[in-house]
Amino acid sequence: MTRWLVIAGVILIVVGLVWPWLAKLGFGRLPGDIVIERENFRFYFPITTMILVSLALSLIFWLFRK
Repeated sequence: MTRWLVIAGVILIVVGLVWPWLAKLGFGRLPGDIVIERENFRFYFPITTMILVSLALSLIFWLFRK
């Protein structure tokens, strides 16, 4: 269990460090992501981004299991 927590922590750190470059590529602002902007309110729901992250993580975990 501790090994998985350490791996998850390292992955979160790496994603946090790489996020500025991913944002420049448009990751997080994909077509299908819902953005509602009002005067004092902003709601952002990244549906397409979540689907892509889920697919990538599923593929990575599937490759590690093999």
